Amino acid sequence: MAQINHPDYYAGRIEAIDYIESHGLNFNLGNVIKYVTRAGRKNAESAQEALNKAKWYLEREIWRLQRENLTDDEVDIIF
Repeated sequence: MAQINHPDYYAGRIEAIDYIESHGLNFNLGNVIKYVTRAGRKNAESAQEALNKAKWYLEREIWRLQRENLTDDEVDIIF
């Protein structure tokens, strides 16, 4: 059960999920924290792979924020 609740690749002073929840982060930003925290620590996942995943979620969050600030006409042009 410890491997499910407290896997080794999240070892540290605070677990990623505790940080994410305490800061009220959304799905995208929570995944950025998760992948940065475990970069190079999870079996069969390289640090670069984890950081690329974090980058993908960060870029998606930036895209979401940009889209949120568009007018309806601008959204129609994009989609």
